[in-house]
Amino acid sequence: MTKRNTQQRRHTILAMVNEQGEVSVEALASEFATSEVTIRKDLTALEKSGLLLRRYGGAVALPQEIVAKGNDERDTLRKVAIAKAAAALIKDHHRIIIDSGRTTAAMIPELAQKRGLVVMTNAINIANRLLALENEPTLLMTGGTWDPHSESFQGQVAEQVLRSYDFDTLFIGADGIDVARGTTTFNELVGLSQVMAEAARDVVVLVESEKIGRRIPNLELPWDQVTTLITDNNLAADLRQAIEARGVQLICAEVE
Repeated sequence: MTKRNTQQRRHTILAMVNEQGEVSVEALASEFATSEVTIRKDLTALEKSGLLLRRYGGAVALPQEIVAKGNDERDTLRKVAIAKAAAALIKDHHRIIIDSGRTTAAMIPELAQKRGLVVMTNAINIANRLLALENEPTLLMTGGTWDPHSESFQGQVAEQVLRSYDFDTLFIGADGIDVARGTTTFNELVGLSQVMAEAARDVVVLVESEKIGRRIPNLELPWDQVTTLITDNNLAADLRQAIEARGVQLICAEVE
């Protein structure tokens, strides 16, 4: 099954769900002459993209109030543009870390064409999205202590696991960018982020332009640990110059 056929099948499944309101895995497997395992992967991928809701034995359409809200969110368009620019940096057979976060999670659909990836993550939602990809990258989990604030695993166990590996690139978000210091966060648990950065040859930060210049007390990664910063094209010229002056590669993604 080619990726194009997979996309066509998922597009048709989504149309059926929206038209009928509810579909079953059994009926879809019969309709497309494929296995129930494949259909479950399709439904999982569509749910992770925010296009439908899984139910036992099938899926249902999103409530209209959720659809209307989602269509109005330009925030989503920025995240997708940034995520696409980040994924473009990844080559086949790369070993990467994807930290928890909405923007980093938006990268996952863009990895479907990559081959032989090894991906470490500390987030369950990112792990689930990776498992739904047909190219089936090798998945590594940090383990550790669950932190409900960041919705990710943190702590010494996670840090010890990371120190056992080496990676090409870390992809990580930020709550804010202090132009003078580096990336900042509301979360006081910054130890794992620093170990992630130490375990990777390159560190790529994904952040919306509105967060750049936002000063938050907790420094996460100083500039000397950041290789590349990817944001959207709404970044002011003076901030662009200030970031590039720190020796960081700056990529401003075009928002569609």
